[in-house]
Amino acid sequence: MYKTNIGHVHLKVRDLERSIDFYTKVLNFKVTERVSNHYAFLTGGDAHHELALQNVGSDAPESDPAGVGLYHAAFEVPDRQAFAEVYKNLKAMGIEVSPINHHISWALYFSDPDGNGLEIYWDTRKEKKGAELWRGFSEVLKSETILSDF
Repeated sequence: MYKTNIGHVHLKVRDLERSIDFYTKVLNFKVTERVSNHYAFLTGGDAHHELALQNVGSDAPESDPAGVGLYHAAFEVPDRQAFAEVYKNLKAMGIEVSPINHHISWALYFSDPDGNGLEIYWDTRKEKKGAELWRGFSEVLKSETILSDF
């Protein structure tokens, strides 16, 4: 038997510059390679890229929200402090965000400028109040809870 890992997420975007700006500011990714105004490859770590952006032009049609396809791409942060920092950054940028406590994780759901669904999460399973399995819980996570102790 063989093992696989997700290598990267490839997103189609309308404006490559706008998307590069968004992902470098929101996720602290850096551009590792660029193919003119067609593609950009970004990483938050040591890999060549975890995110590939493809410019499809400003007149590209919207995808059907009720149709099949990618719901969101999720990016993990290492701890509560990083989660709070991302939350503050999103709010400061005026990005609408839905904070949720899943009991196995804290999650921030939002969209990029093209409407692609994104999630930033902190895995809380090993924390004192963390659950081992999800069990379907999704409760609103209040700002005060996210920012307490920070």
